[in-house]
Amino acid sequence: MSLYTTELRRIFKRRVTRLMLALLVLGLAGIAIAFTVNSHKVGPAQVAAAEVRAEAAYQEQMRYHAESVRACEAAQAAGAGTDQFPPDCGRDWAPTRDNFQAQWFMPYQFEFREEFGAFIAIFAGILALFAFVVGASYIGAEWHTGGMTNLLLWRPKRLTVLFTKLAALLSTLLGLSLVLGALWTAAFWLIGRFDGITGKMTQGVWESFALSGLRAVGLVLAVGAIAFGLASLGRHTAMALGVAVGVTVVSEIGVRTIMGLIGTPFGDRYVLSTYALAWFEKRWTLFDYDACNFRGGECVPGELVVTWQDSGLVFGIGTVVVLAAAIWSMRRRDVT
Repeated sequence: MSLYTTELRRIFKRRVTRLMLALLVLGLAGIAIAFTVNSHKVGPAQVAAAEVRAEAAYQEQMRYHAESVRACEAAQAAGAGTDQFPPDCGRDWAPTRDNFQAQWFMPYQFEFREEFGAFIAIFAGILALFAFVVGASYIGAEWHTGGMTNLLLWRPKRLTVLFTKLAALLSTLLGLSLVLGALWTAAFWLIGRFDGITGKMTQGVWESFALSGLRAVGLVLAVGAIAFGLASLGRHTAMALGVAVGVTVVSEIGVRTIMGLIGTPFGDRYVLSTYALAWFEKRWTLFDYDACNFRGGECVPGELVVTWQDSGLVFGIGTVVVLAAAIWSMRRRDVT
C-alpha cells in the first residue's frame, strides 16, 4: 500500500477528524434548515396580510397622535405648563400613510441570486475552521506521540514523508470542499426555489458564484496548509493554535489600536480581516475621513481599494513562508 493511501486512511480514522466532520456537517445542515424554516414564499395572501398590518400600524399611530394633540390642547386651556409639548401641539407632525409601507411588514423571503454570495463566504469560514483544526492536529499529534519518528524509521526520506502527508491533507480538504460545496449550493437553490425566490439566474451569475466558490476553496486549502506547517514547525498542535490566536489578537486589536493612535491613513490595510473581506467581495474600499476633499460643501474622504488579487498575494506569501519554515525545520532538526 502506498504512503499516500495510508495517510488518507489515517486522516479519516482519527477521532478529531471524525468529530470535526460531524460538527461541520451538523453546523452547515443547521444553517440550511434554519433558513428553510424562516424563509416564506410571498404570494397574494402574504401581500394582503402585510397591507392589513401596515394599515393597522398606521391607524394606531394616528390614534396616538390624536391623543397627544388633545392632551396638549387640554393642558394649554388649563394654563398648565406645556414644556413637554411643541408650540403647535404637533398638529403638523401627524404620521402619513407613506410612512407605513406594506413591504416593511412582509415575511422574510430568501433570494438566491442576491444573497447566496454571502453564504459562500459563510461556508468558506466554517470549512476553513475545520481545515485549521484538522490540519494542525493531524501532523501535530504525529509529532507529539512519536508516530512521525517511527514512520521516518520506515521511510527515511523526510521531505517525501512531509509532502505526502501535506498532499493527503490538501486532497482531503479539496474533496470535502467540492462535495459539501455542491450540497450547500443545491440546498440554498432549493430554498430559493420552494421557500423563496431564485431570481433571474443567468450564465454570468453562475460564473460569478463559481469564481467565489473557487476563492473559497483556495482559502480553505491555504488555511489547512498554514495549520499543517505551523504544527509541523512546532511539532505540536498547540503551536498552530497559539499562533492563530496570537496573530488574530495582534492583527484585529493591536494593529487597529496602534494605527488609530498614531493616525496612520488607511490603517485597516494592515489588518488581515480586510484582506479576507476583499477576497470574497472582490474589492474592499477603505476610507480616510481625515483627508477630506470638500466638493460642494461635503466631505469626500480619501479612498484605498484592496482587491482580491492583493488578498491572494498576502495569503499566498503567508502560506509559502510557513511551509518553507516547516521544510527547513524538517531538513535541519533532529527528528528523535
